[in-house]
Amino acid sequence: MKTNPVVWFEIYVDELPRAQKFYETVFDLTLNELPTPDAVDDGMKMLAFPSDMESKNSASGALVKMEGFKAGNNSTIVYFASEDCSIEEARIAAAGGNVHKSKVSLGDYGFMVLANDTEGNMFGIHSMA
Repeated sequence: MKTNPVVWFEIYVDELPRAQKFYETVFDLTLNELPTPDAVDDGMKMLAFPSDMESKNSASGALVKMEGFKAGNNSTIVYFASEDCSIEEARIAAAGGNVHKSKVSLGDYGFMVLANDTEGNMFGIHSMA
């Protein structure tokens, strides 16, 4: 039996301090600033939920403030696990979707691809290679 392939989620926000207060209050936890790798630093700010990227069958995630991504309306992106995200990236167009951001390095955090499915929903693919 396969395990849950979801490894990462992002909740896009308009006001990071307001969203931080909301999630910390509702879930009684502390969000921590996640450094943005230089390769994707375009004003992006992230606050991570407590997590362990090595845990199997669980997802980690963050609140994200990023230019061009407004809160609401598909403002959560689910990332699927992969051995090498370029493999799935190569299948996206043939399946009827499109690649929004080709495989990019996240430094110590691996690699990612952003794509749109046939319904226009954005999703991500994450790999350590």
